[in-house]
Amino acid sequence: MTALLRLIVAFFTITALTVQPVAAQSILRDAETEALFKDMVAPLVAVSELDAEDVEVVLIGDNQINAFVAGGQRIYFYSGTLAAADSANEIQGIMAHELGHITGGHIIRFDEGIKTATGITILSLILGAAAIAAGAGDAGAGILAAGQQAATGKFLAFSRVQERSADSAGARYLAAAGITGKGSINFFKKLQNYEFRLGIPQEDSYGRTHPLSGERVTLLRDVYQADPAWDKAPDAEIEARFQRVKAKLLGFTGEPKTTLRKYPESDQSVPGRYARAYAWHKSAYPDRALYEVNNLLKDAPNDPYFLELQGQILLESGKPDEALASLRKAVRLTNNQPLIASLFGHALIATEDKTHFEEATQVLKSAVAKDNQNPFAWYQLGVVYSQQGDTARAQLATAESSLLQRNYGSAIRSSQIAMAGIAENTPDWIRAQDISLIAKSEFERDNKRRR
Repeated sequence: MTALLRLIVAFFTITALTVQPVAAQSILRDAETEALFKDMVAPLVAVSELDAEDVEVVLIGDNQINAFVAGGQRIYFYSGTLAAADSANEIQGIMAHELGHITGGHIIRFDEGIKTATGITILSLILGAAAIAAGAGDAGAGILAAGQQAATGKFLAFSRVQERSADSAGARYLAAAGITGKGSINFFKKLQNYEFRLGIPQEDSYGRTHPLSGERVTLLRDVYQADPAWDKAPDAEIEARFQRVKAKLLGFTGEPKTTLRKYPESDQSVPGRYARAYAWHKSAYPDRALYEVNNLLKDAPNDPYFLELQGQILLESGKPDEALASLRKAVRLTNNQPLIASLFGHALIATEDKTHFEEATQVLKSAVAKDNQNPFAWYQLGVVYSQQGDTARAQLATAESSLLQRNYGSAIRSSQIAMAGIAENTPDWIRAQDISLIAKSEFERDNKRRR
């Protein structure tokens, strides 16, 4: 391999290593949170000319403060962003901005910025390598450094233009939806405080992918203040639901001592009780967790998410029979919400009562029909099929679960066993064949990446 080719290969290797695929990150699934996100983004989608059915908001378990789009019409939020936000209105400001990226086609146009920067870099590599080969080592190194700086500057400028475009679009969507931009300004001020703490120079945003938060506040404040919605009060119901979800998220992902410090026993609010219920459950104190959730249910006996938590605590503390009533009611109240239904199916199986297995099968089949991206539901369906002696379909369900978890070796093995036990050319056999082909392709691609 020539020195020039090694330099070019090194450049593209470094570029590839900087990208972390969404699939490699931890997605947090929760019925209540997903329902809230859907309702929060709906008025913004309605004025953005996008189809509400195509837009999805996904939560990633990570303490970073960030949100992004990565192809399609999915908006990804890091859980740290929800923790940092004080209100639902702040999150809606971020949603509006990310919708601006989607409607602007910025992910598609991302390649334009990469191509321009790559062109400059390759040219500098060629010229620099030629100078080095001719014996002018210092000159060659200078060309390489200058080319890299020019390419970086070009790409960063391209990125900043896209961010300003998304800011502008986001402001339009908030205005059209009648939602105040105060939350957007407040969140940018939070980010500016982080920049101050990190010692980021505030003179200009050159050398950054995003404009400085202070620049954004300055540009957007006048736009938002001129909008009739500026002094409009945020939706009180959405705000109350957001505070619940934020407390729930801390209770679920945070250290119990941290949760209990933020929401002490003296805090008898709904979010406070909710957070403590999760913290006590996580600490293996089911009685204390049930005390909190039972108090919540006294005031709201038909709240499906409180019922879901009550059932989860009972199930995971070894009382699946006692969990059935709460979970069955939660499933009914949410019209068979698939995440809650999969937990109910798990509880039915966990009773080890064979009279529950047929109901578990129907519940879990309905869950995966509504949401086929839930590996837990597929796994539980595999368990109940196995209990009923249907080994082939148990393996097919296991293959579905393995594929979603990127366990391609298991997906290949299970799908092939399923094909051997299912009548050829039936829908289930065809699906097993599809999984086998997909898993083999992804397995080979992963092996190539490792080489």
